[in-house]
Amino acid sequence: MSPRERLREGATRIPSGCAIAGIMDRTGRRHDGDDILKSIALMHDRSNGLGGGFAAYGIYPEYAELYAFHIMYESKEARTETEAYLDAHFMCEKQERIPTENVRGIQDPPDIWRYFAAPHPVKLNMSGLDEAEYTMQHVFRINASIDGAFVASSGKNMGAFKGVGYPEDIGEFYRIRDYDAWLWTAHGRFPTNTPGWWGGAHPFTLLNWSIVHNGEISSYDANRRYVEQYGYDCALMTDTEVITYLFDLLVRRHGFSQEMAAHIMCAPAWDVIDKMEPERAAFETALRCVYSSALVNGPMSVILGSDEGMLALNDRLKLRALMAGEKGSMVYLASEQAAIEIVCPDVENVRSIDGGVPFVVQLDEAAARKARKADEGPSDPVASCVPPARVTVACNEKREV
Repeated sequence: MSPRERLREGATRIPSGCAIAGIMDRTGRRHDGDDILKSIALMHDRSNGLGGGFAAYGIYPEYAELYAFHIMYESKEARTETEAYLDAHFMCEKQERIPTENVRGIQDPPDIWRYFAAPHPVKLNMSGLDEAEYTMQHVFRINASIDGAFVASSGKNMGAFKGVGYPEDIGEFYRIRDYDAWLWTAHGRFPTNTPGWWGGAHPFTLLNWSIVHNGEISSYDANRRYVEQYGYDCALMTDTEVITYLFDLLVRRHGFSQEMAAHIMCAPAWDVIDKMEPERAAFETALRCVYSSALVNGPMSVILGSDEGMLALNDRLKLRALMAGEKGSMVYLASEQAAIEIVCPDVENVRSIDGGVPFVVQLDEAAARKARKADEGPSDPVASCVPPARVTVACNEKREV
C-alpha cells in the first residue's frame, strides 16, 4: 500500500496515550542509546505496540557532511527503483543495510537501508535550488512516486530508527545501544488517528528536523492546507508530519528562529494581546493574521530535534504532560518525571514545561555562534523586525529572544 492510499486523519481512531522523551548533552559529547531506551521503556503503559522510534544526532561523524538517507523497502523492486533514482540525482559514497536483530515483538519488518550521499553538483546547479531544498524535493518524490519505498530520515549526521512495535522492542531491533549521539529523542505508540505502519511511526523527520509528539491537534486540516500551498506533500496524513513541515517552513524558508516559529504556532490568545503594550500588540496582531493557518490548536507536547539542539513545546493550556530536568551538561525531557529519574536519579531543577512557552536547549557551540551573531546585529529583515518572544532555556532561566 502506498503512502497516498493511507487513511486520512480522523478515518481511524485508536485511543491511547503517547510517551515522548529526549536526552541531550549540551557540550556535544556523545552517549550510547542505553539511557534513552530505559527512559522510554519505563513509560511502556503509554504505548500500545503500534509504533515506536528514536532519533539520534551525531551518530555518523565520519560522514558528517553527507545526507544520511534511511530508507524502508517493502520489495526488491522498490529498492532497485529507488537506488536508480538516487544514482541519477545524488553522488552516493556508501550504502548498506542497517544492522538489526531478530526481536520477538517485531513482526514483518521492511528491508531497511542507509545511503550517505551528496546532491549531484551538475543537477544541483541546474535546479537553481540550495542543497537542502533540492534534497527535500527529491525525498518527497521518492515517497510519493515509488511504491513500497519510504525515506524515514534524510538529515546530515543523524538518523531515525522507527517501526511498528513497542519502543523498547524497536530499540533492540535497531541495536541503538551501538550508536553514540549527543541528542536522543524517543516516542512510544503511534499517530493517534492513523493505522500503524513502519513509515508513519515517530519520530517524523525532514532534513535535520525530527519531531516526537504526544497529542491530537484540532487544527490539522488548516495546518495541512497551509503547508501544502508551499509544496509540502502531507502523504502520511498525521499531525506530527504537519508540525515538522511548519518548523521547516518558518525557520528554513522564512528565516525565523526556532523560538519564534514555536511562538507563531502557540501565539497568544486575543484577550492576552488586548492587554499588551500597543507596539507589541500591533506586532502580535499582524503575526496572527499573516500566520493564522500556522497556529496549532489542541492538546500537544512536542520535542523538536535539530542540529542546534532540542526544543520542547506544550500547547497554551498545558493539556499534555512534559517534564524537564538537568544534571551538569545533561538535559532530560519526558512525559513522566519517573522516566527522567530512572536514568538520572540525582537529577536537578526538575519542573514542568510551561504551556505555550518554548523550552530551548542548545549545543554550547550553537549558543556561542548565536551570541556572536546577536553582537553583530540583525543580519536580515525578519530578525530586525521581530520583537522579543519569551522562552525558557535550560538552567531554568527565562530570557528574551
